[in-house]
Amino acid sequence: MTWQDSLSWTPEAQEKLQNIPYFVRPRARQRIEQLAREAELETVTADLVEQARLEFGQ
Repeated sequence: MTWQDSLSWTPEAQEKLQNIPYFVRPRARQRIEQLAREAELETVTADLVEQARLEFGQ
């Protein structure tokens, strides 16, 4: 897998992403995908989105 590969998102993770305010959502998505790649995951899960949310302090 290369850094340019897109990651798949579970429906639950996509739903959690939609709960993030629209004006920070693109940056949040980038950070969440970065976390997934660092963990060598191919799929973004709801747990990972929640982990990122806690990191962002929301």
